[in-house]
Amino acid sequence: MAKISAAQVKELRDKTGVGMMDAKKALVEAEGDMAKAVDVLREKGVAKAEKKSGRVAAEGMAAVAIHGDHAAIVEVNSETDFVASSDPFKDLIAKISDQIALEAPKDLEAALALKTEKGTINDDIIETTQVTGEKVGLRRFKVIEKQADQNFGAYIHNGGQIGALVVLDGADEATAKDVAMHVAAINPEYVSRDQVPAETLAHEKDVLVKEALNEGKPEKIVEKMVEGRLNKWLAEISLDDQEFVKDSDQTVSHYVESKGGKVNTFVRFEVGEGIEKQTGNFVDEIMSQIKK
Repeated sequence: MAKISAAQVKELRDKTGVGMMDAKKALVEAEGDMAKAVDVLREKGVAKAEKKSGRVAAEGMAAVAIHGDHAAIVEVNSETDFVASSDPFKDLIAKISDQIALEAPKDLEAALALKTEKGTINDDIIETTQVTGEKVGLRRFKVIEKQADQNFGAYIHNGGQIGALVVLDGADEATAKDVAMHVAAINPEYVSRDQVPAETLAHEKDVLVKEALNEGKPEKIVEKMVEGRLNKWLAEISLDDQEFVKDSDQTVSHYVESKGGKVNTFVRFEVGEGIEKQTGNFVDEIMSQIKK
């Protein structure tokens, strides 16, 4: 039997919201595999398909720059939000996003080598690190090129904690900005349900079937139940099918169509997503709860 650590239990609890014992039992059953443990909890009806929202280590800012038919969305990190809100950091990310949008480098190495007034983007990052006293780094970026009949939309939320960049076929910039605001707020995974990979769809269906059976539902109605739940799940993760954040009476696709357009693509960066952060001692946390 795999040895389950307190840190693993806490991670699963943070991801699913379940109790400590449920989390530990699921990890034991899954032999320590975190993804399988989440599925175990879902199949038993203990936890639903919640998105991972664990706290993150990196601070920093996301930014979008648009120059003609090219747009870039970037994430630059620092160690604290204090530095991320400082003028040297804001100047740096503005310079980086502009230069990347203008020159469209192929990868991170090429981006760091782009020429600036002081040398290269990498040189500017080093200087900002020296000025602020914190490690600063360009984590990622995405460059999108649009066609003449397409429109960019950009939205920055909460001082740069979330950035969204959208491309619409047709419509106009105002509509594209509205959709970018929706993307920042709701965090879809795909433009449409047609983009969901077959293996992802099959996996979700398998989990939903087991969940329904474990709820004691008769097999003859499980298929219909699963079909309904699968459609609901697809609508939740697909931008086109989501209720538009500014008007819940229509979906995003209906809103864009009413403006003479169609969603082509989107990119959403949330600062620090996917970077795990060191948290307090888990044993101390449990003991504090016991003593209350």
